[in-house]
Amino acid sequence: MANKLDHTSKPKYNMWQNTSYMIQLAWQTRKSVIYLCLAAAFFSVAGSVLELYIAPVILGQVEIKSSLADLLKIIGGFTVVLMLVSGIRSYLNENTLFGRVEVRTRIIEKIHYKLCTTSYPHLEDVAFQKLVDKAFQSANSNQEATEAIWTTLTDLMKNILGFIIFLLVLSSLNGLLLVVILLTSVAGYFINKHINEWEYRHRDEDFGYTQKMSYINENAQNLALAKDIRIFGMQSWLEDVYQRTLNLRRAFVKRRELVYIWTNVVDVVLAFARNGVAYYYLITLVLQGSISAAEFLLYFNAVNGFTTWVTEILTGFSLLHLQSIDISLVREFIEMDEPFQFETGEKLEKKLGIPYEIELKNVSFRYPGAKKDTIHQMNLVIHPGEKLAIVGLNGAGKTTLVKLICGFYDPTEGEVLLNGRNIKMYNRYDYYQMFSAVFQEFSVLETNVLENITQTDEQIDEQKVTECLEKAGLKERVEQLPDGINTHIGRLVYEDGIQMSGGEMQRLMLARALYKDAPMIVLDEPTAALDPIAENDIYLKYNEMTAGRTSVFISHRLASTRFCDRILLLASGRILEEGTHDELLHKQGEYAALFDVQSKYYQEGRDF
Repeated sequence: MANKLDHTSKPKYNMWQNTSYMIQLAWQTRKSVIYLCLAAAFFSVAGSVLELYIAPVILGQVEIKSSLADLLKIIGGFTVVLMLVSGIRSYLNENTLFGRVEVRTRIIEKIHYKLCTTSYPHLEDVAFQKLVDKAFQSANSNQEATEAIWTTLTDLMKNILGFIIFLLVLSSLNGLLLVVILLTSVAGYFINKHINEWEYRHRDEDFGYTQKMSYINENAQNLALAKDIRIFGMQSWLEDVYQRTLNLRRAFVKRRELVYIWTNVVDVVLAFARNGVAYYYLITLVLQGSISAAEFLLYFNAVNGFTTWVTEILTGFSLLHLQSIDISLVREFIEMDEPFQFETGEKLEKKLGIPYEIELKNVSFRYPGAKKDTIHQMNLVIHPGEKLAIVGLNGAGKTTLVKLICGFYDPTEGEVLLNGRNIKMYNRYDYYQMFSAVFQEFSVLETNVLENITQTDEQIDEQKVTECLEKAGLKERVEQLPDGINTHIGRLVYEDGIQMSGGEMQRLMLARALYKDAPMIVLDEPTAALDPIAENDIYLKYNEMTAGRTSVFISHRLASTRFCDRILLLASGRILEEGTHDELLHKQGEYAALFDVQSKYYQEGRDF
């Protein structure tokens, strides 16, 4: 199983590539996001320019002793324009949210699609799971990179335009003053940048604390774990782990805040130096009669504004760089290479009645990091229509073998063939359609019984659903439910949902497997949660349920394999014994010994 998740610390995509990606995505999803960014930047600068000029203009009118009526007109004009600009800015700020959320939702959809369709080995890879967590973290709120980038881009456009306008205003002053302002602004930015990035450099530590606290919270509220928490007295233990983690995070926040104090100290020192020089220079010009009081006010405000634009531009690019790293991680996850072929593979059409043969040729499989094979040099042919049972002790490789047959894994060595062709050649989605299955772990959706069986809400054959429920032994139970097959399962989504027992859930999954009507059916301990009578009922119906199909049946109970055409006893990833139930008993080997142990257990149980 190849590992394609060896990421270096350097992002795959740079800041400009990720910015272009987001702009293209917005153009495809909702173009108004881009237009509103441009408009918001323009009107923000317009407001700043108006605020820069309003006081100097009024003071200038006072200096030339304009009439009260003229002053009121100017003040009224500025007020009306400022109100209009402010109103437009507020409108834009409110309405940009919807499009930005839609673009971020599109990214979330891409993440979910990748997660639901990715090759199965990825789901068991720790590195993949970490990348999933980071991808979702970068898209789970308005403040995260996949949405916040629009605020950053808007601010950058605003700051660059403001910088140009304020530079033109100050261009008539001494160039040395502009150099001092520029140098102190840039110096302040880089010092603050180093300090402010402390949290980003330590964000993995912070993420570890919050992830652990979230995990404890989720499990403490998990209804399925409620009984264990009470029976085993886990409440105090969970609280203790949570409290210790919370204390560690508090210590982390304290360290962070102590570091941030220096940011404020640097800001004060540089601001004092910058404003002191500018103030001294401008006062000197006023005293020399070179500029008026109104011009002094204009230039001094422009100096402060110019400093803000410079700092904000640098901060904006720094923030855009950090957001780009998160967006790059999201893209790397969405675009991750797959070990299996999907759309690029050969098409494979499922057809009932066509004989399908599965063959394993010299197949070995070893999990990543394991020291030995779970399946070793196995050769096996599953004939069309055969009822094959796989038995063995825990760790023998039964479930791994089934996952190889179903195409969830590719062999480390050897080949898995379908009618003589390596399954790697096929579209893996098409190959999955060849199988129906009941696994030990299964997914039940918070919807009704009908849709849990059909896995769709379109073109449903209700008569077939009823037949499958009857074969699975669940028909009478479903008929007794409040709304029959339309009764909801679970109570997380629907208040009128019902809870099914473990045995009923297994029967429901069996009905789902039968409804799919695939040419091959896999049953991994399908009766583990059933009582003996219900289990026997399933065995009696097994031939009927699997008629015309190839079936693979995994069980720990050797007595349940009597109805199968062939039994494989696995041990240490190899086929130790092979034959029918009677043949294996006659051999008096490992199968017979295990059967004897289980038989005695059941006999002792009856005597007791």
